[in-house]
Amino acid sequence: MNRFINYSQDAIQAARYIGQGFIVTLDHMNRFPITIQYPYEKLIPSERFRGRIHFEFDKRIACEVCVRVCPMNLPVVDWELRRTMRRKRLRSYSIDFGICIFCGNCVEYCPTNCLSMTEEYELSTHDRHELNYDQVALGRLPVSVIEDSAIKTLSNSISLPKRVMEGHSGLQKITSS
Repeated sequence: MNRFINYSQDAIQAARYIGQGFIVTLDHMNRFPITIQYPYEKLIPSERFRGRIHFEFDKRIACEVCVRVCPMNLPVVDWELRRTMRRKRLRSYSIDFGICIFCGNCVEYCPTNCLSMTEEYELSTHDRHELNYDQVALGRLPVSVIEDSAIKTLSNSISLPKRVMEGHSGLQKITSS
C-alpha cells in the first residue's frame, strides 16, 4: 500500500513539473522573437554607442594626445617638424581596430575634436591586417543604419518583453539621477 501511495505522489509531482513547463512555454509564446535576420534587419545602436573611430584630417594638429591617453598606445602618428613654421605636420595616422578596446579616451581628450565615434560596428574580416585603418579609411563616414533603405531597422526595445522593460525602468531612474 505504501508503494502505491509513493507512486501516486511521484506521479502528482511529475504532473506539477510538466504543468510548470507548459506555463513557461505559454509565457514565451506571447513574447517577440529575439533573433533577427542580421544582414537584412539591424538593431539601431544607442545614442552613446562606441563604434569605429572617424578621423577628420583637416582638423589635426599632430599633438599626440590620443596616443598618450590610449591604454593600448594604439594610434600610430607619423609627423615631421617644419622648422620654417615651427609646427608639426602630420604625415600619417592609423588605428588598428583588431587591438582597439573602443574605450573612447582618444575621442574624449582630443583638443581639436578631429576624432569621433561612429555607429559602425561591422568590423569583421577574414584577414586581421584589414583592421588597420589609415587616415583615408578613418576619414570615410559609414552609411548610417537608419539611412540605408535596403535594411529594415529595429529599435533596441522591440525584442524585449514588457516585463523585462518594466523591471529595468526602476534601475534607469536610479542611474539617471
